[in-house]
Amino acid sequence: MGTTLVTGASGFVGTFLMEEMKRRNLPVIGVTRSAKPELLTIPTYGKAMEWGPLLNDVDTVVHLAARVHVMKDREQNPLQEFRQANVEATLHLARAAARHGVRRMVFVSTIKVNGEFTQPGHPFKAEDDPMPNGPYAQSKAEAEAGLLQIGRETGLEVVILRPPLVYGPGHKGNLATLADWAKFGFPSPFGAVQNRRSLVHVSNLCSAIIAACKHPNAANQVFLIADSSSVSTHDIFLASGWRKSSRLSDAIFQRTLLPLLKLKKSTRERLLSDLEVDTEKAKFLLEWTPSPFMSEKA
Repeated sequence: MGTTLVTGASGFVGTFLMEEMKRRNLPVIGVTRSAKPELLTIPTYGKAMEWGPLLNDVDTVVHLAARVHVMKDREQNPLQEFRQANVEATLHLARAAARHGVRRMVFVSTIKVNGEFTQPGHPFKAEDDPMPNGPYAQSKAEAEAGLLQIGRETGLEVVILRPPLVYGPGHKGNLATLADWAKFGFPSPFGAVQNRRSLVHVSNLCSAIIAACKHPNAANQVFLIADSSSVSTHDIFLASGWRKSSRLSDAIFQRTLLPLLKLKKSTRERLLSDLEVDTEKAKFLLEWTPSPFMSEKA
């Protein structure tokens, strides 16, 4: 495998991926907008960015940089902001990669392109029609479509990975918030909830990214990436450090805590619903073997 250029290399996934590629002695260049040791700092990911000098002798681009999902987005036009960061910048990079002879581009998208929820026993599959809900998911779906079109027009090999929620050492976001709340010694309010949620540990995601960079079967494919086992919301709470509780206290907690938190309907649905991912295509074509949910590292 030739040199790989990784965008968003200073982020949570990017940092882990850079370390893993160096551990495997794979040649890699990391770029970021934040000045970090051993990474190249660029001024923008937008159309003003001149990628040519950075793409000399690059075989593969892994595009991690993105405007991520924002729970309380204060932008007047969120979709426009997401399109600029996640669609226009991505396609600008892809066109530059094609012009400069890059063989393959791996785009880390999101399972939200498939949708927000699954029915019990019916996990999302890579072949499902996209059902993006909200500006973030819509922008990722549009970027995917644009990349595949560029691939058809130029011969650039495009690989799309759609992970669910990513977790692991040093993660931030919802799981980190759960861990902070766990310090108060609260019992899990979801002991009676038997839903199934797919997550992906950062090590599993990065091993899938590396497989997508080099495996010949990956070209022009969409893959869903997740841990080999699903978990319930209750399992996630316990892994974050919440205290186990009886069904009676669970029922009391759900009647009292959830209303007090004034959670939006969409948030309550996310906590109680299923979101499962079928990873068989990735396992088979990429010869990729993910680990199960790593509760000690959630």
